[in-house]
Amino acid sequence: MKIALIQTELSWENPNENVALLQDNINTISQYVDLIVLPEMFTSGFTMNPQNVAESMDGATISWLKKTAKNKNCAITGSLVIEENGNYYNRLVFVFPSGEIQSYDKRHLFSLAGEDKVYTSGTKKLIIEYKGFKICPLICYDLRFPVFSRNIEDYDVLIYVANWPKPRTNAWDILLKARAVENMCYAIGVNRVGTDNNNHEYIGHSQVVDYLGNYVQEPTEKEAILFVDLNKNEMLETRKKLNFLNDRDNFKL
Repeated sequence: MKIALIQTELSWENPNENVALLQDNINTISQYVDLIVLPEMFTSGFTMNPQNVAESMDGATISWLKKTAKNKNCAITGSLVIEENGNYYNRLVFVFPSGEIQSYDKRHLFSLAGEDKVYTSGTKKLIIEYKGFKICPLICYDLRFPVFSRNIEDYDVLIYVANWPKPRTNAWDILLKARAVENMCYAIGVNRVGTDNNNHEYIGHSQVVDYLGNYVQEPTEKEAILFVDLNKNEMLETRKKLNFLNDRDNFKL
């Protein structure tokens, strides 16, 4: 599976400007890709003012994602602020080329920033089947909680979209490797760069780690579009050889 990771700056609480910026980035992708991954809250930055940027699942950004997926003949994913039934969600959407959408609401809300006070937590883990891969998409702070992400579904890829700040970059690097190794899967982390209106600095470090903890794509701190090609057969052969997942604990969360 060929994947493009878009590591970019984001304009504060400005969906129109961010969509235009991301469209410009996507327009530069000349090679075929199966999936494009955007950061967390890609229309706004990590805002605790959801009323300023919230959209519906029939809103302009979702329409843009559907159109982009169709035009590029690929899937596209990232999270944005969605209002539904009077609640705000930090919602990851996975848009298929057909226009079908599957979604995941962030389970672990970042209490240090008060995210839990203004957003509603998700309750369900999502496993997406696409192009022969099983994908588990998660959001930023979820990275710190291995029980929820534990590979009990035999998924192939973990995706974390994020606004992960510079002071904790070392934790980001360590935890992405840990999630990949313990779950015997590829782990993809897509983070933003730049500084937001709360003066939090982000240096990206978007990356892809394989099932043994090796870099498929090393972290970079610059605005960039990164391309990777994941090999499922090699991963499955390694799983079969080592059998680590056969010894995992059985549990219900």
